[in-house]
Parts: sequence; structure tokens; C-alpha cells
Amino acid sequence: MPMPIQIYNTLTRKKETFEPLDPERVTLYACGPTVYNYAHIGNARPAVIFDLLYRVLSRRFPKVIYARNITDVDDKINQTAADEGVPIDVISRRYAAAYHEDMAALGVGRPTVEPRATEHIPHIIAMIERLIERDCAYEAEGHVLFNVEQFSDYGSLSRRNRRELIAGARVEVAPYKRHPGDFVLWKPSTAEQPGWDSPWGRGRPGWHIECSAMSAAHLGEVIDIHAGGQDLVFPHHENEIAQSRCAHQTDTFARYWMHNGFVTVEKRKMSKSLGNTLIVHELLKQWPGEVLRYVLLSAHYRQPLDWSEKSLHQAQATLDRLYGQLDGIDLEATDPDDEVIAALEDDLNTPTALARINTLARELAHSEQPGLAAELAARLKASAGCLGLLQRDPADWLASRQVEAEIDETEIDELIAERNAARRSRDFARADQIRDELAEQGILLEDGPEGTQWKVAAR
Repeated sequence: MPMPIQIYNTLTRKKETFEPLDPERVTLYACGPTVYNYAHIGNARPAVIFDLLYRVLSRRFPKVIYARNITDVDDKINQTAADEGVPIDVISRRYAAAYHEDMAALGVGRPTVEPRATEHIPHIIAMIERLIERDCAYEAEGHVLFNVEQFSDYGSLSRRNRRELIAGARVEVAPYKRHPGDFVLWKPSTAEQPGWDSPWGRGRPGWHIECSAMSAAHLGEVIDIHAGGQDLVFPHHENEIAQSRCAHQTDTFARYWMHNGFVTVEKRKMSKSLGNTLIVHELLKQWPGEVLRYVLLSAHYRQPLDWSEKSLHQAQATLDRLYGQLDGIDLEATDPDDEVIAALEDDLNTPTALARINTLARELAHSEQPGLAAELAARLKASAGCLGLLQRDPADWLASRQVEAEIDETEIDELIAERNAARRSRDFARADQIRDELAEQGILLEDGPEGTQWKVAAR
């Protein structure tokens, strides 16, 4: 009899046995991207971690509904659209497509449902109306705000009292607020800004209410697991709890809360000011997506993850070795290793799971019996597959690595510069010829707003 799944619950600050409300319909919501630019490696960590959680849950339960939203109306999207002189959906669709492509390269599958905020405006308005009716929200100068003093449990997730929460957060102290901590549910839009008609005038939703409305629409008023980055505990998730419980008059919004730790770069916080924000789209031009996934899984999800060139090279070398051990072996389908499953079901203990996978690889390397070697290789592949690893054909992986080793980046950059010059002089025949020459070498060009980028074609 397998042990029950264990999850560390941020709400209770302890590891708990996972017991879904309905074992026939497990519900999971994870906060997804705000699509105004390419995703950085910090955005990729929750995508990979909660993709893994979905895999783990799906092994145990017949139906898991995984919702990961897309925030496609936001002030940052509005600003980017204004800068380019295009509607917001041009920006949101461009970067949502890039997000999907980049996450797929990291082995992240699509969620069961992927709601978009702009498609749920009626749900958002209806939820706000309920909050006003229950005296949990009020209208002021075209805004609708949640009244935090009406929710006695405000601060229960982050374990701070209301005064500490306000002191520790950057909140807008506006004259129309009854309390400094009251947060916006709806705000007015100017003629130039995107907006929708509402009982409070033309406007747009606040960020927090979007997730509550989308979660309720697709998963129900009380859900099993709500997940996201550690940075979302306050104010985003704290506000979600308040507005969801008040709107639905429930004692619980999400029964388990899971939060992944921050990503640092070479022991330093990732920030624009330091110039060390690592964009997944750019990293994928230098490293296979599986290498990035391996690094993201190398630390326990609740702990900080330090990203470094050294960790990338180590992950690359490990995957090369593992694929090399599988190459040339006729692999049959088999069950994954029990210890790997046990580690993953113990609050996603990926370091232990990866250690066990490497132990299986060592046993395979020292096996001298062909039958046992084939059995170990099959178990190694199945076990790694639980983490989304080692699923490519070993020969293809090793061949692509050989291509990457032979790439002359300087030569590619010179050819791109020559192609750009040819395009400027309207010599499109030469420009197309250069593109075709690079394609024959397995190098694909992508023309975009930031210029021409290149990547190695998947093999």
C-alpha cells in the first residue's frame, strides 16, 4: 500500500497528508504569467514545479483539473502596447505564444484549462457586485475597493497582523480609501486605456480579483491546492483568500497552499538594476530545454535556487552521461522506481528523486548482465520520465549535442549581419540564401522586434 502524498501547506506551516475534497476530481490552481514580455528563469520555476505536481497527482487520481491563468490585461501590458502603438491583445498574444513555446522547450505541458482574464470580465464584475452587496467592498471615485477591516482573518496566510502587512507592503495611500490596506477590485480607464462597461463606469479589473474569479469559474468556490511563487504570499494570495471567502461566504478558499522559493543568480538577487535577469528565450539559444529543467528541479522547490554557469554545465554533463548510458539499448515500457515515486510524493523532494535516478544510472554502468542492464535502463528511463527527463531518443540527443559542439557562433553572427545588410539593400535573394544555408546547418533564424535571433533546430 503506497504512502499518502505529503504536501507542505503554507497556511499551516507544516507538512500534511493530502486529502482532496473529491478524489474523483482534484483541483489545482497556479498563478500564471502576465504576458507583456518574455519569461525569465524565475517565472519558469513555478511553471516547471507545478507541472511536476500535476504529474505526481495524476499518477494517483483519475481526474486532476489544473488551471494556470494568463493575465492579459495589466498596466505593464497597457504600457508596452502604448509604446508600440498597438492594441493590448497584440502584446498579450505575442508573449503568451512565446511563453508557451519556451515552457514547452522546458518540458512543461499545457494545463487542463488556461483561463485569460479578459475572457472573464462578466465573472469578475459579478464577484465584485456580491462583495459590495455583503458590505465587503465599496465604490469610491470610480474605483471599487475591498474593505480589509471587514475580513477578520486577513493576514492568516502570511502570518502578520494588518498593521504589519501595511507597513511591509507598498500600498497606495489614496484619499478615497477607508483604510490604507484596502485594495482595488475595479479601477477607471481613460479613453486611451483598455476598459469594459460596468456598474461603476468604464474600467478594468484589479489583478487580485482576476484569479479569484477565474478559479471559481473553472474549479469551484473551494479548491484543493493553490500554488505560486513565494513572492505572491502577500499581497496577492492574501487578497485572493479575503475576496474569495467573502464573496462565497466559505470558511476556506484553498485547502493547501504551495509556494516555491526564489531564484538567485550567482548568489545575487535577480533584478533589472543588476542586469542579471535571465530570459528563458535567450537561455534556450545556448542550452537544451532539458538542461534548464534539470537545474530548476535540482533544489527542493521550497528552498532558494541559485542559478549559475557551473550548475548548467553540471546538468548538461549529467544528461549527456545518462543519455549515453541509454543509447543502443532496446528499452521496454516498465514501472518507475518506487523510491523515486516516494520522494516525489513526499512534498516534491526532487533532490532525493534525482539522487536515486543517478544511483540507478551507476547500477546500470556496473551491470555486466545484458538482461539486467536492459531492465535497469528501462527503469531509469521510466523513473526520469516522472520528472519530465530523459524522454528524448538517446541517439537524437547525442547527435544534437554533436551539432551544438560544432557551432561557430561568431560565424553565425557574421552571416546574420550580412543578411541584415542584404535586406536593407533589398537584396532579398541573398538574404533568403543565407537563411537557407543556416537552416541546412540546423540553425533557425527568428525575426522580431528586437532584431534577428537564432537557435538550434530541435532534432
